[in-house]
Amino acid sequence: MRYLLAGESHGRALVSVIEGFTAGLRLRESDLDYELARRLEGYGRGPRAQSIETDACLIPAGLWKGRTLGSPLAIVIKNRDFDARGGKPHPDWPSPRPGHADLPGRIRYGYDGFAPVAERASARSTAGVVAIGACAKKLLHDLGIEVWSHTTALGGLTAAGPEPTLRRLRRVRSGTPLRCLDRAAEKAMVARIDEARAEGVTLGGVTEVIAFGVPAGLGTYAQPDRRLDALLAGALTSIPSVKAAEIGDGVIVSSRDGQSAHDELFPDGNGGVRRETNRAGGLEGGVTNGEPVRARAYVKPISTQRKGLRSVDLKTGRPKRGSWVRSDICVVPAAGVVAEAVVAWELADELIRTLGECPLDELKTRFDRMTS
Repeated sequence: MRYLLAGESHGRALVSVIEGFTAGLRLRESDLDYELARRLEGYGRGPRAQSIETDACLIPAGLWKGRTLGSPLAIVIKNRDFDARGGKPHPDWPSPRPGHADLPGRIRYGYDGFAPVAERASARSTAGVVAIGACAKKLLHDLGIEVWSHTTALGGLTAAGPEPTLRRLRRVRSGTPLRCLDRAAEKAMVARIDEARAEGVTLGGVTEVIAFGVPAGLGTYAQPDRRLDALLAGALTSIPSVKAAEIGDGVIVSSRDGQSAHDELFPDGNGGVRRETNRAGGLEGGVTNGEPVRARAYVKPISTQRKGLRSVDLKTGRPKRGSWVRSDICVVPAAGVVAEAVVAWELADELIRTLGECPLDELKTRFDRMTS
């Protein structure tokens, strides 16, 4: 499969197109709208997410009687901000924002301002990614695979537990302040966001994505760029504000010896093997091993902030604070929803690559054969 995205942050709409998607999957626009609404949740979101970006999608192509056709699937998400502005472009600003694509994007494409860069580099584009991921999640769900996320750290505060089981992640998937399983830590994180808002700064953190029900044997070690862990890491770092990705306990085990870094194997009593740990995050040698796939995305504080960073007015050459119009204080929970989307896409893509591009009923038959 492959997908393409188009659209600007303040343009008429965002457009997503999927090619090679399975035929026969029952899909409703409301399935996508649910995920789009989750992307707008999270304590610390700014006024745009809370008022302007009430997203709803339209699927004008690729469905027949509520099921996917197998032909290109088109998704349109209208930008309400376009109508609010009367179709007028966003005004430009004099000083590039450090940490944003403003300056390198202007150099790369030869623009005479920064607004054209932000129109495409903006995290608004992740709405299209979430819509695509919602299609992938629906396909995976029909095969018994679920992908959810939770916040593990924010603003220097770290959640202590409990264990992120499927039941617990389902419980916090929507409607909670930060989608954090540690309620005491979440309360402290909310207070930290309030402090940051008062200071005019932004906060980053870590979100963990876990995929349950993933069978062993997805991915390959035959070529470096086809290793599934490499694809997942690349997909996660493609998300705006995500500057690092981790598979399993990759960061922690780098400081351990080999005896405590890997997942030992034990007889399961049925002629197979079992593991008592999942430090590898469900991937060994770029191939899934049957354990839940676990990956973390490290989200930097977003660059647009009221306090501003030191920059330069390119018209005068004089020092000036980076421009600010409006921004979120924290996007870690929202980044988690986007991370779910890209992980779900990579897993669905690998499943279709492994089992073949075929209608859903045949895909289920091949999947059952693979997992039996």
